[in-house]
Formats: sequence, structure tokens, C-alpha cells
Amino acid sequence: MRKITLSCLILIGICVFGVTDLAAQEAASEGGGVFQVLKEKFIEGDWKFMSLVLVTLILGLAFCIERIITLNIATTNTSKLLSNIDSRLAEGDLEGAKEVARSTSGPTASVLYEGLRNAHNGPEAVEKAIVSYGSVQMGLLEKGLVWISLFIAIAPMLGFMGTVIGMIQAFDRIEAVGDLSPSVVAGGIKVALLTTVFGLIAAIILQIFYNYIVSKIDGIVNKMEESSIGLVDVMARNGLFK
Repeated sequence: MRKITLSCLILIGICVFGVTDLAAQEAASEGGGVFQVLKEKFIEGDWKFMSLVLVTLILGLAFCIERIITLNIATTNTSKLLSNIDSRLAEGDLEGAKEVARSTSGPTASVLYEGLRNAHNGPEAVEKAIVSYGSVQMGLLEKGLVWISLFIAIAPMLGFMGTVIGMIQAFDRIEAVGDLSPSVVAGGIKVALLTTVFGLIAAIILQIFYNYIVSKIDGIVNKMEESSIGLVDVMARNGLFK
């Protein structure tokens, strides 16, 4: 998982900076454009804080992509899996059913394997094993979500920090000049507003990915619970509980 996260981080960094440079070149040749405007606003918003916001966005996207890839790999056709296990149990081949679950990737197959492994101990032991191992798989599915939540919270905070610092700079200019003219305070207020905007944009992007990941996890968990109930019924129907 660390290798996947690191690879995603490197890839996102290359893409972001590569696209920015390419967009800047195209915009320069065409006399302007959206990316050129974003680049200019990024620089105008005090690069020190804007860079922190950008790093937060890149790190958050790296964790999001790692989770999405992992969850897509973990998605299993539970109906087909249960059907294969049912056919093996109907033939009295418990070891074959275990092998079907063992050879299938994903948390659902792992939970079903634990249930099959405890078949000789009765339905209560099977249900207990499924619940216990299901909790372990839940923890693995939710791995990394706390970091995504952290980046969602940090991005606007960094923007608001830039806002406060920009306002402080504006008041410093007022104190130094001794005049409250708009031209004196405009620069500091502009920095304040730009850092806030970019911080909120980063948080919004990460929040969208976070909600998608949570919905993906909920779908996998629901399938896991349904297949676990189905496994107990299949085992009882094939006479494994005596």
C-alpha cells in the first residue's frame, strides 16, 4: 500500500507541475487562458501559503487514488462467489469451497473463507468468525481515510491563515503610510482572499473524492454482510451443521 501511495504521489506531482508548465507555455503563446490566470493568481496569493495548499491537495489526492485503486481491486462478484461455493458444498467438497474463497481476491472472499474454516464448530462459531474477521476487513477498507479527512480540514485552514496574514500585512502598510487609501490595503486584502479561495477549492476537491470512497466502502460492506448471511444459509442447506 505504501508503494501505491508513493507512486500515486509522484504521478500526481508530475502531472500537476507538468500540466501547469504546459498550460503556461500554451497560454503565453495564445496571449492568455484559464491556466495562465490560475498561475498568476497562485503567484499573487503569496506563494509560501499557496504552495502549502498545493502540497496538501497533492497529498490528499495521492491517498484518494490509492484508496480508489484498492477498493476497485477489493470489489468482488459476491453472487458468483456464493454460487461457486454452493456448488462445491453440494458435492460435499468443503476443501474445494475453501479453495474457491481462498483464491478469490477481496475482503468478502476472505470473510467467507473464515466462515468455511470454522464450519465444523457449528453455526454460532461460523457467525462469530465472520463478525470478527469482518471487523478486521472493515479496518483495512477504511485505512487512509483519516489522512484524507486531515487534508480536507487543513486546506481551508491554511487558506484562512493566509487570509489573516494578508490582513495583518494590509494593516502594517496602513500604519507605515499613515493613510487609509484603497491602493494601500488592496494588495494585502487580495492576498487574503486568494489564499482562502484556493484553500476552499482544494478542500472541495478532496471532499468529493472522500464521499465517493466512503460510498464505495459502504457498498463493499453491504455486499460482505449479504454474502455472510447467504453463506450460513448455504452451509445449513448442504448439511454442514449437524
